[in-house]
Amino acid sequence: MKIHEYQAKELFRKYNVPVPEGTVAFSVDEAKQTAMTLGGFPVVVKAQIHAGGRGKGGGVKLASSIEEVETLAGQILGMTLVTHQTGPDGRLVKKLLVEAGQKIKKELYLSLLVDRATASIVIMASQDGGMDIEEVAARTPERIIKVYVDPLLGIQGYHLRQVGFGLELPGAAMKPFSGLLSNLYKMFVANDCSMVEINPLILTSDDQVLALDAKVDFDSNALHRHKDLLALRDLDEEDPMEVEASKYNLNYINLDGNVGNIVNGAGLAMATMDIIKNAGATPANFMDVGGGATSEQVENAFRIILADEKVKAVLINIFGGILRCDNFAQGVVDAAKKTGINIPVVVRMEGTNVVEGKKILADAGLNLTSAVDLSDAAQKIAAAVK
Repeated sequence: MKIHEYQAKELFRKYNVPVPEGTVAFSVDEAKQTAMTLGGFPVVVKAQIHAGGRGKGGGVKLASSIEEVETLAGQILGMTLVTHQTGPDGRLVKKLLVEAGQKIKKELYLSLLVDRATASIVIMASQDGGMDIEEVAARTPERIIKVYVDPLLGIQGYHLRQVGFGLELPGAAMKPFSGLLSNLYKMFVANDCSMVEINPLILTSDDQVLALDAKVDFDSNALHRHKDLLALRDLDEEDPMEVEASKYNLNYINLDGNVGNIVNGAGLAMATMDIIKNAGATPANFMDVGGGATSEQVENAFRIILADEKVKAVLINIFGGILRCDNFAQGVVDAAKKTGINIPVVVRMEGTNVVEGKKILADAGLNLTSAVDLSDAAQKIAAAVK
């Protein structure tokens, strides 16, 4: 789960990670009121959406007077901000962060991530912070510092020194930086974060460090331990179909293809999407109904996929284990009766109670195409959309 920059900075403050003074504004008047409380100009007006590249897209502006705050806030609020992370449709800006401007001596990059390959938390940092960090990583990867922390041992002094020296910080900045990084690590672990990024982390004219930006992503599977974090979720920033699927504990990701697919198991779902692509079609979604899905969940999965106008055919690929084929088949029948099916549907089922499941589908009188195996299913679904 992602949160907005202003929310991330509130969390930073809770863990004594220094950030600029500022607050969120939902209107031009609120932006002006906030600017007047910051003690002087310039101030920064920043669009709040769940995407990077806001500066390049025109969503971050510097204002040197209250009149400029009014003008810029009016321009940014309500705009559709397009960045390299939003896609061509962009995101509608509904809120702003208004912050005090800073005297920047140097821009740095700092992030913490879960590294599955080493079962550790990796600290990534670079002297080349700012809007072009992706180019730095692509063209000069040696400029990216990586320090691995064993989560069973936690962050140690030598980790802090390794990052600080790697960034070539002046001596006066080493102590405040070590405090910032130590507190950031504590926040990362305590809140089950999957990613924390500060770009840029700035070195001020008096050798202090300050998080000028903040991006935080939480492990959604751990949110049951953090009810307070759930309140930070902004459904306006998420795909409506993905939000609908989450209500029924369905693992769904909307894609841009034309073949909807319903599968039980993440690995099987990935293989199904690959084989659809190899057959010459393109998947419209990732949909894992889970190993223990009920017929009601299956019904809702089918309903959500059929509501997608991009979908021209549906491939159902079920391996019955905990989820019995007869239960799944009943869910498909119920969904078909309630929603109506006017596109081709190919079904491949194997496993527990497969004979009973196939009989339920056959007796329902639905326009379904049965497949012998996964390869056969992929060929039939590709032919259907063509």
